[in-house]
Amino acid sequence: MKIVIAGAGNVGIHLAKLLSGENQDITLIDESEHKLSRLDSSFDLLTIQESPLSFHGLKEAGADSADLFVAVTPDESRNLMSCQLAHYLGAKKTVARIDNYEYLQPKQKEFFTNMGVNSLIYPEMLAAKDIVDGMKLSWIRQWWEFAGGALVMMGIKLRDNAQILDKPLSQLGKERPYHIVAILREGETIIPSGSDTIQAGDLVYFMTMKKHIPHIRKIAGKEELPDVRDVIIMGGSRIAVRTAKLMPDYMNLKIIESDLDKCNRLTELCDDKVMIINGDGRDPSLLTSEGIDHTEAFVALTDNSETNILACLAAKRFGVTKTIAEVENIDYINMAEKLDIGTVINKKKIAASHIYQMMLDADVTNVKCLTFANADVAEFNVMPGAKITRNLIKDISLPRGVTIGGLIRDKEAILVTGDTQIQEGDHVVVFCLEGMIKTIEKYFN
Repeated sequence: MKIVIAGAGNVGIHLAKLLSGENQDITLIDESEHKLSRLDSSFDLLTIQESPLSFHGLKEAGADSADLFVAVTPDESRNLMSCQLAHYLGAKKTVARIDNYEYLQPKQKEFFTNMGVNSLIYPEMLAAKDIVDGMKLSWIRQWWEFAGGALVMMGIKLRDNAQILDKPLSQLGKERPYHIVAILREGETIIPSGSDTIQAGDLVYFMTMKKHIPHIRKIAGKEELPDVRDVIIMGGSRIAVRTAKLMPDYMNLKIIESDLDKCNRLTELCDDKVMIINGDGRDPSLLTSEGIDHTEAFVALTDNSETNILACLAAKRFGVTKTIAEVENIDYINMAEKLDIGTVINKKKIAASHIYQMMLDADVTNVKCLTFANADVAEFNVMPGAKITRNLIKDISLPRGVTIGGLIRDKEAILVTGDTQIQEGDHVVVFCLEGMIKTIEKYFN
């Protein structure tokens, strides 16, 4: 597949690195030599120092014959215009990163399609959704739903009080109502087999159904942790605004922002029930006066990763159960996990996962990146005659580093075993080490 990426910013660079190892024909175009120089020469892609708004530059990058053209510069208008130009030149499919939520409304879809923009991606909206999903259960690190919630995946940090430590997974019982699909241990991602064990300090990813969540909570030793009712967000960013709009009514929200002009703007954008406070969210006396000691969730969304990490550490010292930090510097993500700050949100990884889904040949409904673990999860729709349907799962010889977490058949969720036979029309949730999705999609075509 020929893919042209316009914009060598954080999202563009991360996406280029993600795709370059998959034998794709990747070209990255940007007018900044400095930005392009950040790419190591070991990555298999072509860089073009030209403007993505130039016909000459787009032709040199191969946009006229691109299967997928992705515009992810920091400027929304440049992204939309470059997609229009690429479409005019002959690009088969175009994707633009945007900053305006109104553009995502269904009634606008035809307008943008006629413009030559096939898909829109709003990273702040995607990040806000992940934040709200993560806050619904104070004791999880990550939460994702598949097939409308028929299956759920939870990333949970296990402590010494968990009931399933130091036992081979094969001894946890064949009838257990969950499937352990990935383990993060000291920076290493494990796609487990029956002989693997769970240890205290592991970040464990469970696949289950919603009705079994209380059981997972019990065996994970999380029953004493309170549910989230009161939330403080530090930083009045676009993500904060979208998070405020998505939060359920039973949660009480305060947003602390140091810039007075932003506070005035937040007052206009947010619902009356959201309290806007002008101050420094790192100030212990301010946090104390705003009730941090009886707040269940603290979310740090400033534009500085280090500030967000430190603020979450401080919140934990106040006894906050759930902390979430926006960490845009990918190099800091592993450090954040080692510091045990809680959930980490990274817009570039979220955006790249959604764009990555668009380049797959198989029918894929969902692609997610496990922020801490070097692993991905994808929801495949099984096509007629697909290789995955020809044998029991245990006889298919899936590549090492791949496991099937569950499937949905006729709207019913099923946790798979080696004796499961996958059928045409099933929705199958697959976990794999990062960069392997393209390798395994041939099983589902």
